[in-house]
Amino acid sequence: MGLISNRVDRSSLKPGDHIYSWRTAYIYAHHGIYIGDNKVVHFTRRGQEVGTGTVLDLLLVSSGPARSHVPCPTCVHVEEGHGVVSSCLNCFLAGGVLYRFEYSVNPALFLAKARGGTCTLAISDEDDAVVHRAKYLLDYGFGCYNVFKNNCEDFAIYCKTGLLVLDHSTMGQSGQAVSYIGGPLAAVLSTPLRLVTTNIYGMAATAVAVYCASRYAADIGMRRDVLKVSAEDLTRRLATGVLQVLEPGLPSVPAPPTN
Repeated sequence: MGLISNRVDRSSLKPGDHIYSWRTAYIYAHHGIYIGDNKVVHFTRRGQEVGTGTVLDLLLVSSGPARSHVPCPTCVHVEEGHGVVSSCLNCFLAGGVLYRFEYSVNPALFLAKARGGTCTLAISDEDDAVVHRAKYLLDYGFGCYNVFKNNCEDFAIYCKTGLLVLDHSTMGQSGQAVSYIGGPLAAVLSTPLRLVTTNIYGMAATAVAVYCASRYAADIGMRRDVLKVSAEDLTRRLATGVLQVLEPGLPSVPAPPTN
């Protein structure tokens, strides 16, 4: 794993790899699981790579890849459905660069990566288990897409680890989402230090420390509000309403009683 980049060649890919590709201006990265035979399973929002259901989609969608007017001969485009789709590697990358998400990194290297969504302290399961989860969820879905709590990176991390954040009132597994929240949070939490010091360097160092601490504590490998859940149990929980993930702005629906 490189300190600066996780860029890899296609020839080095193996089934079970968690891969991603940055989109325009590095606004976000799209994540998926490579399952072999030039195929990638990934999670989308109604056929779009990312979305919030708000006006922010104008920025996010414009940063995504433009859809070709010529249909891909190997991919089946799905407008509606449960969101988990299979694409060829070319369509997944959409002209972007291929990167591999890293697992079991040491804390120093994790914190050296200033932006989340590229690595984790968590340990990956065996490749066969990863591919099984991805293929199973391709058939049965991964719940409702939520850019902060249940996005493409959450999907890929779940496939790799089997770990699920059970309390969806908090952040999901996504390092990207934590970075977007952690930056402004660090600035807010470090603001009271202006009462103690006016040294701009000291304030900046404190903000960086708060940001790094928030990323470290929120990483899936460090959290205590996670549980190992099989793909079969996950889809059962989603189907019965025991586990719910809602799109932003949608009201919660009470889960049905269980016997």
